[in-house]
Amino acid sequence: MNRIRFIVLFFLSLSADFFLLSFSAAKHQPPTKKNSVSSRTSVILPVQGNVYPLGYYSVSLKIGNPPKVFDFDIDSGSDLTWVQCDAPCTGCTKPRDSLYKPKNNVLRCADPICSAVQYPGNQPCNSPTEQCDYKVDYADHGSSLGVLVMDSFPLKFSNGSTLGPRLAFGCGYDQEYHGTPPPTAGVIGLGNGKAGILSQLTQMGLTRNVVGHCLSERGGGYLFFGDDFVPSSGISWIPILAKPSEDYYLSGPAELYFGGKLTGLKGLDVIFDSGSSYTYLNSQSYDAVVSLVTKSLIGKPLKNATDDRSLPLCWRGNKAFKTVQEAKTFFTPLALSFTNAKKAQLQMPPESYLIVSKYGNVCLGILNGSEVGLGNLNIIGDISMQGKMVIYDNEKKQIGWGPANCDRLPNVEGEYVEDILKPSCAANNFGIAAERNCPSGLLFE
Repeated sequence: MNRIRFIVLFFLSLSADFFLLSFSAAKHQPPTKKNSVSSRTSVILPVQGNVYPLGYYSVSLKIGNPPKVFDFDIDSGSDLTWVQCDAPCTGCTKPRDSLYKPKNNVLRCADPICSAVQYPGNQPCNSPTEQCDYKVDYADHGSSLGVLVMDSFPLKFSNGSTLGPRLAFGCGYDQEYHGTPPPTAGVIGLGNGKAGILSQLTQMGLTRNVVGHCLSERGGGYLFFGDDFVPSSGISWIPILAKPSEDYYLSGPAELYFGGKLTGLKGLDVIFDSGSSYTYLNSQSYDAVVSLVTKSLIGKPLKNATDDRSLPLCWRGNKAFKTVQEAKTFFTPLALSFTNAKKAQLQMPPESYLIVSKYGNVCLGILNGSEVGLGNLNIIGDISMQGKMVIYDNEKKQIGWGPANCDRLPNVEGEYVEDILKPSCAANNFGIAAERNCPSGLLFE
């Protein structure tokens, strides 16, 4: 399953025309003394899933009282979190008992978090007492339409406290999917828009305005809110570019290297998007990479596997490949060098842009973004972020990454680790274990 969750249309009233605009600042209740800035801490959550064959990574969150568990597709390319709603539902893939049921908690147009999304030229609500509706479209042509609600999210923090902050999110009753819909109940937006969970936690004084993830090549990993788990060294940092929208993470310009040598491809604007399974380059860059990779394979025991439609470009070896590690020796490393940050290079060894298909062929996990409507933008997707801790620091306006063992959670207090990791999960060859939706490879001890 190939996804692109980079958002192209944002949050708005259903009665409005659709505009490519971001949110204006949302106002929240000031933090209480108990949840003061000085007490800010972090939340860490195990991640399930893989790039292939599942095509997505997800986390489980509890919502409500009594709490109910929902699985969310993680997406740093948008900020709105939504879950399938127990209402007359179009495109909802979950059985009714797995949907979220509102209980007199629908947000009205008078709520600050709704009024913040009313734009000049965008028709406002007719009345402050009307429900606050939303519509969000993604670059993969998927969408969600629904109503804003607010409910408690029971969270265990790294300082040992357990809180249930009331957060606004979408209750989606009309979903459209491009291709096969994922089995998750919704999307958790990790962007910095004012309606995002991260911004709301920050406004409440519960966490720093920092979010990060570590996606394992073996499947699984972890996601965190706050800065407690950010290493003090070993991280390459680049600035987040100023942009009219606030919900995705854009940086650049970058130069592309192949085998340690400049390719001549410069000035690349790059979005870091955990909602995209694969990495996307604009047409010029994509064609150049395909040409370089193809030439580098001349004389090597690989032939085009034109009958394998797993991805646009696949190769067959003398025998079926079982892992990317078996195939990587035939391929050349890539790298993106960011010219506005000293010595900041995003290394992409072959395992950061290849998959092995179910047919035993090796396939290029870099795709042509121009063919799917991304224009000149380039996306770093899950495949190229595996094996790295990737950090989105909205306070310092920077993105960072560094090598990490994503199969283990970072060091925290022992009691907290034990609670987070229960119940125990067994390793699995691919994807999600049947009983507990546990990721393959994540070591739960």
